[in-house]
Amino acid sequence: MRYSGTLSGAAIFAAVVALSACGAPAAPGGGGSAAPATSASPETAPPTASGTPTATGTATATDNPASATATPSATLPEGWKTFTTSDGKLAFDLPAGWVIKDPAGEPAQDGVFVEVRNPAGKSMATLRTNMVVGAECTRKQPYAMYDSEPLPALKQPGGTPRFTFESRQDDTATDPAKMTILAYGITSAPEPAGSMACPIAHFFSWPPSGAMFGGIYDPFDTTPGNPPNVDTPQAYMETPEYKNIRAMITSLRPAG
Repeated sequence: MRYSGTLSGAAIFAAVVALSACGAPAAPGGGGSAAPATSASPETAPPTASGTPTATGTATATDNPASATATPSATLPEGWKTFTTSDGKLAFDLPAGWVIKDPAGEPAQDGVFVEVRNPAGKSMATLRTNMVVGAECTRKQPYAMYDSEPLPALKQPGGTPRFTFESRQDDTATDPAKMTILAYGITSAPEPAGSMACPIAHFFSWPPSGAMFGGIYDPFDTTPGNPPNVDTPQAYMETPEYKNIRAMITSLRPAG
């Protein structure tokens, strides 16, 4: 499957939201709607605030770009570091050159909202917590599941979330470049069966309500440093960028 035309990361994510039938998650406590987790697109201006590391890897907002604290560990790839959210509840690992922006926007009440960018400023993923999530599957679409892995570290009484890299096909789109929506992230949604699936819902159950950690794959993104000659999800999965994103997202775990 190949793609043609031009489509920005923001446009792809807008299409995901439009197709999902669940709308933007509302902040707990009636605080209004919260911005989508992947609202920062490659066209967004580079961050001006990033996480300042402490001795434990927890970040707080400052005016200077910074990354998470390097944490020596036999389980981490060489040069990787561990980031702990400012509320001390979750942690994940990321490559040395990637930068945390914390906060990346207005978080939900008592939640966190952080974004991870590569050295070129491209958004790799965003993490949000304390999200009120819920969706109705009003229309199923053709889908493809390229990658899936259960994440037992995030298991809740209702089940075990999964990391997925998947697509949905919008047969109502007239522009071929807008027909295929691709995204990676953590989900608590049941694994699709058959040839049709509900729209992508990368939300997972996490106390007290829900959370999200993921991003989009945009084959038309022109950010400098992107992997060359990548125009299919299968090819993208073989790139160091995808492998690093996958390792980062699947490393999410309770802190401590």
